Amino acid sequence: MATDYSAMGFGADLPMSGAELPAPATLLRAFREPVTADRLDREVLQAAHELAQCHEERLYAQQNAHAPEATPGRVAQCSQVLETIDARRAQLVDRIDDWVAAHIAHRNGASLHTETLGSVIDRMAAKWVAAQQALGMPPRTARAGKNGDGRARRHSGTPNGDGPPTRNDEEAARRGADVTGYDVSGPNGEGRNGDGNARHGVDREAHLQWYRLAELTDGYRDLITEVAQHRRRLPVW
Repeated sequence: MATDYSAMGFGADLPMSGAELPAPATLLRAFREPVTADRLDREVLQAAHELAQCHEERLYAQQNAHAPEATPGRVAQCSQVLETIDARRAQLVDRIDDWVAAHIAHRNGASLHTETLGSVIDRMAAKWVAAQQALGMPPRTARAGKNGDGRARRHSGTPNGDGPPTRNDEEAARRGADVTGYDVSGPNGEGRNGDGNARHGVDREAHLQWYRLAELTDGYRDLITEVAQHRRRLPVW
């Protein structure tokens, strides 16, 4: 059900907890790292982290379903897994939207955004996972999966992207292809290595996915800025 702001003034009738919407860099870090700090927006970040996990599990299930050796039984099982994941995503989106309704004040007459915050974060989480995959990183579900006998696999080393959180997440997303070493300024728009040789298609895909993530990140930054300035309000469906 949508929250009706029509009878509300400048947020006076909403609970004012001092909470703010997470900054882009904070949100991107939450996609890859569990939230441990005691923050007012912790519930949003925890849901964002779990949404990223859902999209990783979703990607892993899709890969299993489309594997050449996939049997009809496995395809059916993967389909059931996808339904379960999508149901959990819907719950997490609702959790974020409920938090917004309870903590973020909106001005009467402010422009209504076309998406809820939960839906925006869900799309960003999906694109973040796609960008990670384009860099050649397997989903964490695969890295922490099981062997054929059901035992958990062990892995050595630290996968890229799982280290200490830094502002590099937002910077990499903003700059898009820079994380891949892909140079978009080459002749005729082709990417090149330092030795001048054209990079392979994987770099083109990585550049595209990170560029799209950068666009979503910029859009999120604009959205939370307008909400903070009471020029835009978020629907809660």
